This record gives sequence, structure tokens and C-alpha cells, in this order.
Amino acid sequence: MTESIPGFNIPDLDNPPPLSKPARVTKTNDAVVILRGVSVPLNSDVGCAFTADCARNRERIFSDAQLQEKYDIAPNDWDDIIKNKPLRLAISRECERRMLNGDGAREAAAKEFTAAPEVLGSILRDNKASPRHRIEASKELRATANVGAEKSADDVDRVHIVINLGADQRLEFNKQVAPIQPNDARENFDAKNE
Repeated sequence: MTESIPGFNIPDLDNPPPLSKPARVTKTNDAVVILRGVSVPLNSDVGCAFTADCARNRERIFSDAQLQEKYDIAPNDWDDIIKNKPLRLAISRECERRMLNGDGAREAAAKEFTAAPEVLGSILRDNKASPRHRIEASKELRATANVGAEKSADDVDRVHIVINLGADQRLEFNKQVAPIQPNDARENFDAKNE
């Protein structure tokens, strides 16, 4: 008797093995969710977005009412969604992914931050508050109001490239990056295609 090595067995063509029944592949309808009366697979774009929003719901970033309104979920459909085991497992995986990469914490912090201007405004308007606290509140409000305006006019984008050619020779480019205007991009595209 010869020793067989899986994957390297050469079949005996004179005596083929008995045929076995092929493995039966069944398509389950459990990996779907009904949204707006349509069966949506969980691995589709809409299904993934719904799963992510359900994870936000579990993290208390979205309320049940927001989720039901966004996806137009009827109350009787909501009960079916809650009982959908593949969806629950997908939501658990998404919650874990969001926890590990920090998306959940970032979104929760952003939600809490939306209350900050109101709190800072109440400190600023409170005549009984310390002047120092009122000044700090005004600074924070100013910084919050100017989000994205941190870049000054003197702070321009530059490209600095140094190519060492050897033997103490080098090419150096230090240039300001000119912003591309929409019309310039179209003209450059047309010029290349002529």
C-alpha cells in the first residue's frame, strides 16, 4: 500500500472512486433586511450602511426614531429587524470594528461637542462668572467659529524635492504650489489631448 499525500494523489483511471452526492449549497434569506418593503442583502452597500447606522444606534449616537425615520421602518417591521440574528451579528462586528479603529469614540465626541458652544455661551453671558472664565469661553467660541480658518495667508503649500545625483551633485526644487482653478484644469486637459 502506498502512502497518499493529500493534493498529490493521482487518481486511478481504471477504478474511479464512487460518486458521492455534491455538497448542497443553500442560499439563506436570513442575511437580508427588509427596508422600505425591499429585501436588502446585508453585504450590499445599503445593507452595510444600515448596519453601520444600527451600530451607531447601539452606541447611542443615533436614536431608534432617527434610524426608523432615515430608513422608513414601520413599527411592525422594527420587531422583525430586532429578531434578525445575522443582522445582530453584523452589528456586533461593526461595533467592534468601530471601537478598535476609534470611529465610535470620534463620532460620540463630535456629538457631545455640539453642546459646547451653548455651554460656552452661557459662561460668556454669566455676569457672576469669573472674568477669566468668560475670556476663556470667548476664546474657545472664537476658535470653534473659525474651524478650518487656522491656515494664515503667510502659510502656503510648498513642494520641496531634493534629488541626490551622487558625487556631491544634487537637484533641489523648492516651489510654492499654485492652487488649481477649475478652468485651468480643463485647459490643461484639452492641451494634453490635442
